[in-house]
Amino acid sequence: MKTTVIVPNYNGMTYLPGCLAALESLDEEFAVCVVDNGSTDGSVAFLRDYRGRKPTEVVYLPENTGFCGAVNTGISRTQTPYVLLLNNDTEVLPGFVKALEDNLDAHPDTFSASAKMLVMQQRQLVDDAGDYYCALGYAFGRGKGKPAEEYDKPCLVFSACGGAAIYRRAVLSEIGLFDEAHFAYLEDVDIGYRARIYGYVNRYEPKAQVLHAGSAVSGSRHNAFKVTLASRNSIYLIWKNMPLAQHLLNLPFIFAGILIKTLFFTAKGLGGIYLKGIGKGLLLACSENGRKARVRFRMKHFCNYLAIQLELWQNLFLLVL
Repeated sequence: MKTTVIVPNYNGMTYLPGCLAALESLDEEFAVCVVDNGSTDGSVAFLRDYRGRKPTEVVYLPENTGFCGAVNTGISRTQTPYVLLLNNDTEVLPGFVKALEDNLDAHPDTFSASAKMLVMQQRQLVDDAGDYYCALGYAFGRGKGKPAEEYDKPCLVFSACGGAAIYRRAVLSEIGLFDEAHFAYLEDVDIGYRARIYGYVNRYEPKAQVLHAGSAVSGSRHNAFKVTLASRNSIYLIWKNMPLAQHLLNLPFIFAGILIKTLFFTAKGLGGIYLKGIGKGLLLACSENGRKARVRFRMKHFCNYLAIQLELWQNLFLLVL
């Protein structure tokens, strides 16, 4: 058995039964590990009674440790060479696990492979086809809202979307697990960025398809919880992964990005919340834990940093297309 599918769950009873039923329907060999993050909506009772055909372990955490804490717990409880992270508000389609396994099998230089995520209520539209990251400090989903047939070719991406992606355990052992300081949001970009620094690549695999409800736990696309964490983590991500020279090189773009988003969120009545999140990101970056989490610059990774920087500039153009 190559893969363990890790499903983090927090108050996800609306979608969790469908998510697990879809996994059970796959004629593929894999294990399942559900990590419950202190749910209070009936998820725990459902999981205690759950009996699946696949080898399944359920871990009950006493409190909400966030996406990162949950998946790290799942990774630490499993031993398969691949771990596949799957949001609880998804339903996988046939061939899902095998397609992702085949992608990593065929590309030894690959850290992760992102699935083709489709909008659950409009499956002809893409929800995410891998993630981009640009010099403004923005991460954005590739193909979001566009026709699914336009994203049928595998390709390289900046990072995999952690809502439905497979990861190589050997690389996790080398670069470290998900940073739990993120709690949620941008943790998948952060770990993909870290892998890129170490010389690995991230891919998109269109044969692995999954329906995604989206915002099932946090609510609407823009809310105080998400805006606070995403803005905080955007600053933390930059601090952690860029050496000083790259900070200085990108500073004008980063300031421009903050200004644009301040205006955007102000129009939605969330400008103050966004700026408070930026401040929290600076505090986190300067904290003892933030300094310890910083990726140490090594000259042997110089060419990787250069390739990443060129991609950050290139992705500025993709952002506006």
